[in-house]
Amino acid sequence: GHETPALAMLIYLPGSGSEMSINNKSTSVHFNVTEGYSSTQIRSNVSPDSKSSPEFICGAGAAFANIVLTFPVNKAIFRQQIHGINLSSAVKQLQLEGIRNLYRGLGPPLLLKCTTLSLTFGLYDFYNKQIQRWNNESLPILPVKLMAATLAGTTEAILTPFERVQALLQDRHQQRKYTNTVQSFSQLKRFGLREYYRGLTPILLRNGPSNAVYFGLREPVRNILPNYESSLGNIAGDFISGAVLGAIISTMYYPLNVVKSVMQRQAGGEFTSFYTTFIRVFNERNRSVKKLYYGVQANFMRSLISWGIINATYEILKKSFFQNDNTLLS
Repeated sequence: GHETPALAMLIYLPGSGSEMSINNKSTSVHFNVTEGYSSTQIRSNVSPDSKSSPEFICGAGAAFANIVLTFPVNKAIFRQQIHGINLSSAVKQLQLEGIRNLYRGLGPPLLLKCTTLSLTFGLYDFYNKQIQRWNNESLPILPVKLMAATLAGTTEAILTPFERVQALLQDRHQQRKYTNTVQSFSQLKRFGLREYYRGLTPILLRNGPSNAVYFGLREPVRNILPNYESSLGNIAGDFISGAVLGAIISTMYYPLNVVKSVMQRQAGGEFTSFYTTFIRVFNERNRSVKKLYYGVQANFMRSLISWGIINATYEILKKSFFQNDNTLLS
């Protein structure tokens, strides 16, 4: 099976300069007590010999909570991306379509995000250990993290067909032609396998680098925040660190998602390259960089909430159900 990372936790408390360490095959915990500094810092120490991984399950659970709570906001953002309209116009469109259609198209993102985040966390953990085995743990931690995250993000691109179908179901001009997830997959079959992967290039350009930024900065950002004695305090810390990091990353890669959404609106016909589509969208929006970012405000707020929920739920699930498997928690 897949394997679990161990945690190494450094806990600094005011007082003496003593240090205590506890080690076994899967976990190492260091208590380093230095005078005048009092916050808990956590750093990951992924062991290539650790046992089966809960990351796949926790990632899927975090995605489920996030999608159900944020789907209407995501739908409004999608409308802004493909039509180049402001938020109030997108909300009016959704209001006119009624509450019955508000969660129309929920199936693909739910399947996509549950599977994607399961792979995001699970494959990152898996690749991390494989790289460490391959180089006998001789590489520094950061390059290993970046390589593992990029590989995990690239692997996730096999799920492009779900994003493909989601784009068709959320486009109001395609509502009569594509009515639900199963029917949409069936309808696309006549165009051939390649049609399911329309928009693959921006997805590849987005997934690997964004994963690398997220996993490279996830722990440093969390360790900036204090570690509270109460569970609610630590949940808030996990939410804030995930929210800030997720919103910044999502904003950085927003134009890629705009081009991807436009590419995936089409079903059948000519395949245009990412570059050609980008230039066309840029020209259609009067060569305005600002207009490429239509919807970015709502996207930023959505990402704050989404990645806060994802990060906090992931940690809650891991600590609640897998604490004895792979962690010693403060």
